[in-house]
Amino acid sequence: MPPHTPNIIAYIESFHSILERDLFSLMEFMTLDEAYGALDRYMDFYNNRKKHGSLKNMPPVVFSKWVMTLEDRTKYHRARKSEKKKQSYGPHHFWWA
Repeated sequence: MPPHTPNIIAYIESFHSILERDLFSLMEFMTLDEAYGALDRYMDFYNNRKKHGSLKNMPPVVFSKWVMTLEDRTKYHRARKSEKKKQSYGPHHFWWA
């Protein structure tokens, strides 16, 4: 997902709801170290073993390796910084501004 795309907030909110559902609502942490450790283990699971429907039912790492084997990757191409059009926002565009 390229940064600065219109849907970036929706992707982030969706991921946060997954973290809440799969991790934080199921466990209690006594220290930040416990929480960070659990989050680190979950991120390893999420990226290396959890199957994602949007990635042809593969974990992200496996999907990425598969895409790199394709002769034509244009369907899965991610825009690079040099290819993106810069967008500027006014000072009141974001709620926190």
